[in-house]
Amino acid sequence: MSLTVATLIPGLMLLLLGWGLLSGSSTIVASLKALPRSQTAAMVFFGGGAIWFLYRVWHLSEADFGNFRAILAIAFAAIALLSFKYVPDFLAVRGLSVLVLLGAGPLLGAAFMHYELPQRLLMVTLVYLFIALAIYLGAVPYRLRDFFEWLFRRPPRARMLGGVLLGYGLLLTITAFTY
Repeated sequence: MSLTVATLIPGLMLLLLGWGLLSGSSTIVASLKALPRSQTAAMVFFGGGAIWFLYRVWHLSEADFGNFRAILAIAFAAIALLSFKYVPDFLAVRGLSVLVLLGAGPLLGAAFMHYELPQRLLMVTLVYLFIALAIYLGAVPYRLRDFFEWLFRRPPRARMLGGVLLGYGLLLTITAFTY
């Protein structure tokens, strides 16, 4: 992945999320409030994260437990499937955390060793912030529900966060074309 694409992806995602929050649409507010316990979101996010993780496990080299990849893939697939039955609460948040953690690798890999481009740090800093957030929310996923309750209690909060996300997304999108 090129550094341009790696910077453009988070930029466009922030633009989309920022625009949604800034618009104050009741559909977006209701969707975000329902996200943490949504079964559909759990299927999409956790299912997508599990498939991506199993793909990564299946393609391990011999140096990284590659001789046991079939056993590991079966064990992790069973854990993922059983998660839908035994721990369905906040599975969407955990799945979103998995996707953030898996997606961070290619983004950071694209910026690796490009020390001559200091503007890459705009993307890298954001990615590391989201890694920390994903680890935190993976451990205590109910905090996302609490955050959304706090955020939407007063509409100006959501609009302010939307404006900040929109502005940073615009900055990243513009930065992506400066490499």
